[in-house]
Amino acid sequence: MNKITDIYKFKRSKDVGEFGMVSLAVDIAGVRLRNPTMLASGILGISGKLLRKVAKAGAGAVVTKSVSLRPKPGYRNPTIIEVDCGFINAMGLPNPGVDYFMKEVVIAKEGNVPVIASVVGERVEEFVEVALKLEAAGVDALELNVSCPHAEAGLIGQNAELTYEVVEAVKQKVKIPVFVKLTPNVTDITEIARAATDAGADAITAINTVKAMCIDIETGRPILSNVFGGLSGPAIKPIAIRCVYEIYRVVDVPIVGVGGICKWQDVVEFLMAGASAVQIGSGVIKGLSIFSEITGGLKRFLEKRGYEDINCIVGLAHRV
Repeated sequence: MNKITDIYKFKRSKDVGEFGMVSLAVDIAGVRLRNPTMLASGILGISGKLLRKVAKAGAGAVVTKSVSLRPKPGYRNPTIIEVDCGFINAMGLPNPGVDYFMKEVVIAKEGNVPVIASVVGERVEEFVEVALKLEAAGVDALELNVSCPHAEAGLIGQNAELTYEVVEAVKQKVKIPVFVKLTPNVTDITEIARAATDAGADAITAINTVKAMCIDIETGRPILSNVFGGLSGPAIKPIAIRCVYEIYRVVDVPIVGVGGICKWQDVVEFLMAGASAVQIGSGVIKGLSIFSEITGGLKRFLEKRGYEDINCIVGLAHRV
C-alpha cells in the first residue's frame, strides 16, 4: 500500500458518476469499490436477497455472515441486547453451512458490487475447505473471521502463530484476495496484524466486536445465554480508530476499518487514521439509506476541502 501524500493529484476516475468531479472509488487488494463503504459481516448477510438489497442501496461492497463448513444453529436466546452505548450480541455464528450458502452467493452477485465472504472454521482444514468452496461460488474476496469474541474461532486471532497458520494455509490454496479480521481483545494488535501480513494477507479488517457482558440486576444473572458477547456500536469507535492507526504504522496492505460508524464524519476519521475503506454494521439499524447518506457527506467534504480523490485523505493523521 502506498502512503499517499497530500500533494499527490489523482487522475479523475471513470467511477466518479453521480459524485460529480470527486472520485469515491477505492481499490482494496485488487477489489474495486465504487465507494469506500461495505456492509459488515454478521449484519443482514445470511441471505443473498438481503445482500443484493444492500448493494442496490448504495454500498460499495457487501460482506456475508460468517460461513462454516457445516450448519451451525447458534446459541439459544437471548442472543442480543441493546445497551446505552450500542449492542452486545452472542449469536454463536449461526449459518446454514457453506454448501447451502454457495447458492446465496449467486443471488448476492446480482447486486453488481463485490461480494466478500466471511469464513470461519474450528480447524485450519475447515478454513481452507470453506474458502475453496466460496471461491468456486464466485465471491470476489474472502474475509477470515479469526476474531469473534464469543466463539472458539476467536481464540485464533489472539495468537500470532495460529493466525499465521490459518492465513498461510488459505493463501496457499486460493487465488482471490484474502482479508483477515482482527480482534481488539489482545495486548498488542500490531503483533497479530504483522503475523497475518507475513503469512500473505492481502488486507486487514479492524476491528471485530469487543468482549463484553450485561447483568440483569433483578435476577443477578447474566442476560445473554452465552454470558459473554461482543459489544458493537458507537462505544467501540475510539477503540477501532486507535487500532487502525496502530496497524497502519506497521503493515503495507490496505486496512478496512469497522466499529461504530453511524455517519460520514466517522468514515473520514477512519480514513485519516489509515483505513482505505470501512464496514458498517450496527449503523444499519438507522436504515439502508445510511450508505447513500454517508457517500453524499463524503462527496461534500472532499469538494469543500478541494480533494479530487478520496484516497488523498487515507492516513492523513500520520502526516500532519
